[in-house]
Amino acid sequence: MNQMGMSELPKMAMEIPAVRDGATEITALVKESGRVIGYQLSSGMVLDKDAAVALARQGGIKGVGISERDGSEYLKSIPDETEGNNLGNLPSVTPSWQ
Repeated sequence: MNQMGMSELPKMAMEIPAVRDGATEITALVKESGRVIGYQLSSGMVLDKDAAVALARQGGIKGVGISERDGSEYLKSIPDETEGNNLGNLPSVTPSWQ
């Protein structure tokens, strides 16, 4: 029987899109009242959660997968046994659209 690494189990529960050339990275989380409502990208663009999920699905954001909770999709770091690159370790910024 083939043993699966611990980091493989969470990957099975998320959609991991193919990344295209020129894809950007998430550099900060946009939070409101402690909840993630969007993402700041390395290009300087700030997107709400739905737009970021759509861009990631098109291969425009690297290092993330798409998960769902309570009917809402969100981005999540692709598990790789490295804590330093988890989205939860990124700085938070205030929404620029407010």
